[in-house]
Amino acid sequence: MKYIAAIDVGGTTVKLGLFDGEGTLLEKWEIPTRTEDGGKNILPDTADSIREHLAERGAALSDLAGAGVGVPGAVTHDGTVNRCVNLGWGVFPLTGRLSALLDGVPVYAGNDANGAALGEQWKGGGEGCRSIVMVTLGTGVGGGVVIDGNILIGAHGAAGEIGHIQMRDDEPETCGCGKHGCLEQYASARGIARVAKLYLKEHPEKESALRSADDISARVLFDEAKKGDVTALEIVEIVCGYLGKGLAAVAAVVDPEAFVIGGGVSKAGPIVTDTIRKYYVQSAFHASRGTKFVLAKLGNDAGIYGAARMALGR
Repeated sequence: MKYIAAIDVGGTTVKLGLFDGEGTLLEKWEIPTRTEDGGKNILPDTADSIREHLAERGAALSDLAGAGVGVPGAVTHDGTVNRCVNLGWGVFPLTGRLSALLDGVPVYAGNDANGAALGEQWKGGGEGCRSIVMVTLGTGVGGGVVIDGNILIGAHGAAGEIGHIQMRDDEPETCGCGKHGCLEQYASARGIARVAKLYLKEHPEKESALRSADDISARVLFDEAKKGDVTALEIVEIVCGYLGKGLAAVAAVVDPEAFVIGGGVSKAGPIVTDTIRKYYVQSAFHASRGTKFVLAKLGNDAGIYGAARMALGR
């Protein structure tokens, strides 16, 4: 049997998986990400772990047909990583270096958000679609664009930066990117909590169970909205309104078959996708109004599925 090694490098752990040649996940595991000393141990640790797990199956590196790797940073078409700050990495030939550690096995690399999008398009919420946009609602608002089965990288490795579409010109607070009024400031988990707190402050007359919460988070907001809290529902309409309008702008450029909504906020379920879609339809170009909105299915495994898909080239 020929194996595919899949690698999803995160700031805390490296998620790994072994797939067969048909794309079936055979095994998955994690190792710590050692970011000290400029992250010099991350790739050797990864290669050693793959070698060990192959040996447990009575196999060797010669049984690897290829490896895919997703990293939290920009990766060029030739496999060069262009800085991963939280790993301590600068600019270096990622695919060449990892291939050498794996005895010359072909290695394919990409940004981790793009890898997750590719995984969801292949085996997750977007399965059966050739073109999707993955939207990850977590600490930030991430994105990945798959067109005709291929990840859209962009000239600068910045395609899919959905969270930094500018939604407002009057925003006084600064986004993490240095701009003002980015979608991320209203629709990430942190942004949603911020919008909720501001809304309650600006509308002291509105009663809500949110006022008695120890801490207002996106999860608390959606939980109360699903219970019928009127004020919580009003805030959900606001944040999903931003998302619907922003994704309508995305659709006007790439026209996907589906938007796949993932990340921690997506765990609230259909209230998220249904409300986003309502505002999307109001803003979308008529030919794109039928775009599907679905929830991601692969969770934390999306990255390794995407990495495997890179290596398999399907």
